[in-house]
Amino acid sequence: MAVEITGVRPGSPAQEAGIEKGMLLESIDGRQVTDVLDYEFYSAAKNPVFTLLCGSERRDFRLCKQQYEDAGLDFPDYLMDKQRSCQNRCIFCFIDQLPKGLRKTLYFKDDDERLSFFFGNYTTLTNLSDRDIDRIIEMRISPINVSVHTTDPALRCMVMGNRFAGEKLRYLYRLAKAGIEINCQIVLCRGINDADHLRTTLANLVALHPSVRSIAVVPAGLTAHREGLFKLQPYDRESALEVLEIVESAHDEALERYGDGLVYPADEWYILAGRQIPPISYYGDLLQLENGVGMLALMEDSFLQALAAKRFSLKGPRADIITGESAGEFIKELVSNVTAKYPRARVRVHVVKNNFFGGNVTVAGLLTGKDIMQQVAPRDLLPGGRVILPQNLLRSDGDLLLDDSTPQMLEQHFGRKVRFAGDGEDLLEAVLGN
Repeated sequence: MAVEITGVRPGSPAQEAGIEKGMLLESIDGRQVTDVLDYEFYSAAKNPVFTLLCGSERRDFRLCKQQYEDAGLDFPDYLMDKQRSCQNRCIFCFIDQLPKGLRKTLYFKDDDERLSFFFGNYTTLTNLSDRDIDRIIEMRISPINVSVHTTDPALRCMVMGNRFAGEKLRYLYRLAKAGIEINCQIVLCRGINDADHLRTTLANLVALHPSVRSIAVVPAGLTAHREGLFKLQPYDRESALEVLEIVESAHDEALERYGDGLVYPADEWYILAGRQIPPISYYGDLLQLENGVGMLALMEDSFLQALAAKRFSLKGPRADIITGESAGEFIKELVSNVTAKYPRARVRVHVVKNNFFGGNVTVAGLLTGKDIMQQVAPRDLLPGGRVILPQNLLRSDGDLLLDDSTPQMLEQHFGRKVRFAGDGEDLLEAVLGN
């Protein structure tokens, strides 16, 4: 398969070699290029030979470049290939629980090992072949993030709705044996893959250290839109405490054995259980932040460090912080440190219930503009206060919330500018008006 070149950057090795837009890249040093992994791996060589189709003619171009120097080519699509979609029917799949009417991209189920390597997405390994695994090992594609859920083959088939899911576990062990670094994810469904199943799964994965770098244990997210789907029961305080006992025990054992905790519960377990979030030191290298593991500890740490560094007096800043139910009490406790240090400061925290997805979805990142505007009125805000919202409400482009509401719509609703804060330091700066 030849890939069309859509751009050649000025001054690049490709341009100097005479490669032009519109040519088709076929191979590099005799190795066929089918996607971005092939391209990145083979083009990293010093002075590689690119074979291209120029109309009906096949020509070789030697690029004068150093090892790992960018060749300077652009292609129609980042992957240079079709994105691989998920072939599973997981009983907890969040996308299956989305209401109708959202933008089309939100319904796409990604399961692409290439995006796992480049962007940290999770892959189940179920749509990979032996050749794919061979290529990962040959190219040393590492780390790779794997959704495991359970190491019981039969149970994995049931949980993931794929009769090949259990058999594909052998790829996990192949990757680990080859020294490919792996971050694992376990989505727990109450009464299905927790309890003794979880203990066994954690023991099996911890045994793959040092290839397995981290294991995140997260609860299945359940919305109110589960008509016709597998019946699942949400976790409550008692069941969350049971999960924490298992996960923390595995964490402590790994820490004692390897000097690395490896196993980490998502922040949501502590909120459900009514437990204090561990300190930042508990989470090691914070490899599972995108899974909601250690995010609150990191926010608290950066917030308090930034607050301690403040040495000037304040006339009395005013701020309104809007967040979801799960983080509500945490944010209130966090900003109480501001009012303790600056008694004239006024900070109000508004907790918004996620009616869009139903009461079981409480994380701030899944709030919609509609719920925010329906539940927080302009009259609820402090006079002259700054409106602060979580940065993760917005998609990566920073222009839309989940329901296609925009920051401009929120500003029009509140009658004032809104600010989106990321980490703890950013939140403090927003509160203080800096």
